[in-house]
Amino acid sequence: MKQLETKKITGKIVVKTGLHIGAGNEKVEIGGMDNPIIRNPLTQEPYIPGSSIKGKLRSLMEWKLGKVAEHGGKPCSCGKGDCKICRVFGSANNGKNADDESARRGPTRVIVRDAVLTEDWKTAFADGKPIVEEKSENSLNRITAVANPRPIERVVPGVEFDFEIDYRVIDTGDGGETDKKYFDEVVLESLKLLKNDFLGGGGSRGNGQIDFKDLHDESGKEISLE
Repeated sequence: MKQLETKKITGKIVVKTGLHIGAGNEKVEIGGMDNPIIRNPLTQEPYIPGSSIKGKLRSLMEWKLGKVAEHGGKPCSCGKGDCKICRVFGSANNGKNADDESARRGPTRVIVRDAVLTEDWKTAFADGKPIVEEKSENSLNRITAVANPRPIERVVPGVEFDFEIDYRVIDTGDGGETDKKYFDEVVLESLKLLKNDFLGGGGSRGNGQIDFKDLHDESGKEISLE
């Protein structure tokens, strides 16, 4: 088993509708925000964790490939060498000996970096431009018609984040051909699916529509998701 090359995708994530990647809040103060977004603790800049992006890409591909029903609604962790999900996104089932198929599969292929504000938007944030909003939502009791308001933080439309994916091509006895094929069939396909879905929370209520911009590979060639 040998790593032959690393394919790379770089570009930008463009927020189309308010984006909410929740940070959680262990202590909620009276009048405070109970649904804050995740931020860099040093700069307070919002960012998109690579784990959020990767988890969404994996979930969308599991639905597309019928893995959700196959595994009873749980994430696929079969660890099989020919499983597109486990080979590309990884699996906790790593095998216990060299004869196991999961051991021959090798390491996770795709590495998704945290998406941070582009330089232009970092400057805008530092200059005080409002790139985060508080949106009030209400849950309504159908019987009493009493509304229960809840504020959530969202990154406003138009904000852009730098985006990067690294993809390892490993020779597992086939010259790396399977990994090269899965780059197109899994990684690029999952990015297409994400464009038509949502990222973060509240997608069914309009949050989280994003687009990709200026995508290029490691050689500088443009990548199309059309």
